[in-house]
Amino acid sequence: MRISQLEPNEYSTFYQNYISQIADEYSLVEELEISLHRFIKFVQDIPMDKFDYRYAKGKWTIKDIIQHIIDAERVFAYRALRFARKDVTELPGFEENSYVDAANGNQRSIMELLTELSAVRHANLYLFKSFKEEQLLRIGIASNNSISVRALGFVIIGHQNHHQRIFEERYLTKTV
Repeated sequence: MRISQLEPNEYSTFYQNYISQIADEYSLVEELEISLHRFIKFVQDIPMDKFDYRYAKGKWTIKDIIQHIIDAERVFAYRALRFARKDVTELPGFEENSYVDAANGNQRSIMELLTELSAVRHANLYLFKSFKEEQLLRIGIASNNSISVRALGFVIIGHQNHHQRIFEERYLTKTV
């Protein structure tokens, strides 16, 4: 299934920014894999002195953001697993700033972060490949909003794409 097949009732407007950043070229599983490779290549081309850079006081570094992408992907995949397995328990949100503060991503090497991101994504590729069509269509409640299993898969991709754009716009632009 492709992004164009998502119905508006499968996710809240909060996630529209992420959903809109995904092309309709590939299926969910294909895009989960392709976007990982695209992101790793992108990050490997970033100059080393930029990984610890903050574009403003109090902003996260690129390494902090990569750790955030890893943590958020784990949360989104956990939600997808719960909903696919017919767990109707409403799931709470998560406080991303607390996660970043506690994760110490900025203290890790870029290679370690990319290796972990790859491991998490590969585990989630197997998870999403295991879902049958009926499981992908299941909807649960997370952060007080309805979201389908397949929408969560696309949110994983769109969230990563969103942060890659942030890198390009705020961390890697040259000021004159």
